[in-house]
Amino acid sequence: MRISIIVPTLNEAACIDATLGALASLRARGHEVIVVDGGSSDATMALSADKADRVITASRGRATQMNAGANAASGDVLVFVHADTRLPGEADLSIARELARSGRAWGRFDVSIDSRHPLLGIVGNAMNLRSRLTGIATGDQAMFMRRAEFDAVGGFPSLALMEDVAMSRLLKRRTPPVCLRDRVVTSARRWESKGVLQTIALMWWLRWRYFLGTSPERLARSYEGLARQTTVIVFAKAPVPGEAKTRLIPRLGAQGAARLHAALVERSLETARAAGLGGVELCCAPDATHPFFATCAGRYGVALTAQTHDDLGARMFSALDRVVPRTGPALLIGTDCPALTPEHLCEAAGALAAGHDAVLGPAEDGGYVLVGLARTSPRLFEGIAWGGPDVMRITRARLAELGWRWHELPQLWDVDRPADLARLAERIEDGSRYMEAAMHAGA
Repeated sequence: MRISIIVPTLNEAACIDATLGALASLRARGHEVIVVDGGSSDATMALSADKADRVITASRGRATQMNAGANAASGDVLVFVHADTRLPGEADLSIARELARSGRAWGRFDVSIDSRHPLLGIVGNAMNLRSRLTGIATGDQAMFMRRAEFDAVGGFPSLALMEDVAMSRLLKRRTPPVCLRDRVVTSARRWESKGVLQTIALMWWLRWRYFLGTSPERLARSYEGLARQTTVIVFAKAPVPGEAKTRLIPRLGAQGAARLHAALVERSLETARAAGLGGVELCCAPDATHPFFATCAGRYGVALTAQTHDDLGARMFSALDRVVPRTGPALLIGTDCPALTPEHLCEAAGALAAGHDAVLGPAEDGGYVLVGLARTSPRLFEGIAWGGPDVMRITRARLAELGWRWHELPQLWDVDRPADLARLAERIEDGSRYMEAAMHAGA
C-alpha cells in the first residue's frame, strides 16, 4: 500500500522544515510527499524542494489545495497534513494495519497540541474524544482515506471554512472512521497568538454555528472580523524644514521637502482610517507637541503618542509592545510608502487574525514598509542597521529563529530619493498634486 502525504502551505517557512523532516522516514519506505502551495511570498517553496517529492501550486484555499494535491498523487491512500503538524514516524504502518483490520475506508489520528499550557492538553484530549463520539475529524488530526473513497465523494467541498467537517460527514455515510490512538503533534500557535481561552471560545462558537446551519462563507466573514480589532500605528517625524525628507532637499528645497513629508503623513493616516480596522495611533517624533500633529489628530480622529528611545528598532518595539499585549494585534507603518493601500492593511490584519505571528511588507530597497505583530519580542528589532539593504533578510532570519509563522505582502516602493519622485507623480492618485505643492514651496 503506497501512501501519498499532501501538505497544503501558505507562507509556512517558519515550520515547514520540521513538518517535512518528520516525513523523511516515510519517504525512505517508498511513500510520496506532495506540497501544494497557495501563493507563498516567503521561502516555503524553496525550503520544501529537497524534502518533498513534488512541490506544486494551486489557488489559495485549503480545500482547493488539498484537492489539487490529491489529483497529483499516485498513492492508494491519501493523508492530509497541515503544515504545522508532525506525523509519527510509523504513521504508514498504523494506517495500513488499521484500514486492513477494520475494513473501513478512512480515519484520523489522535492529536497532541505542542504546548505546556495545561488547558491545551485538555483541548487536545477533548478533540480526540469528541471525534470518537461524533465520527467527525478535524484537519489537525491528519485525516487519511483510501483514494477510491476520496474520488467517490468528490474530494473536499470547496468551502471557506469547515471543509474538514464537511468531508467527514461525506465519508462517514460510507464507513465510520478509524480513530488511531497514535498521536500527531500540532502547533499551539493558533491558540497562543490570540489567547488560549479566547481561541477555545471562538472555535466552539464557529463549530456550533456551523452545526446550526450557518454557511461557511458567513462564518469566514465572522472569523475575518477579528482582524477589525487590529490597531494601526503610524510612525511620523514632525515636518520641520531641514529635518524632514533630507535626501529630497537638493531637489525640492528644505520647505518643499517638509511640505511633501506632511502630505505623505496625511496620506498614511487616510489609508489607515480607510482600512476600517481598530484604532489608529500617530506615533510622533521627536514628541507630539508640533502643531501639525494636533491638526492631524483633529482632522483624522487619531490618538497621539510619542516615540521613545534613540534607536529606531527600540522605538518600534516599544510602540508595538505597548499595544499588542494589552489590546491585541497591531500594524506599524511609516509615511514613506504612498503605494500602501487599505487593502494591504486589511490583508495584513487578516493574516494576524488567521494565526500568523507576524506580517511584513517588503520594500524594494531591502527594508520593509509595514510590520505587524500578534506577539512581541525585542529580538526582532535588535542590532539591525536600519536603512540598509539587509533589513528584510535579517528580519526573516530572526522570525525563523523565534519559530514564528509570518506572512508577507507584495513588495512595494517608497519615496526616499529624488528618483522616486517621478513614480509618485505618475503612479499615485493625487501624486502630481503633492509634487506641485512641494515644488511650489521649494521655489
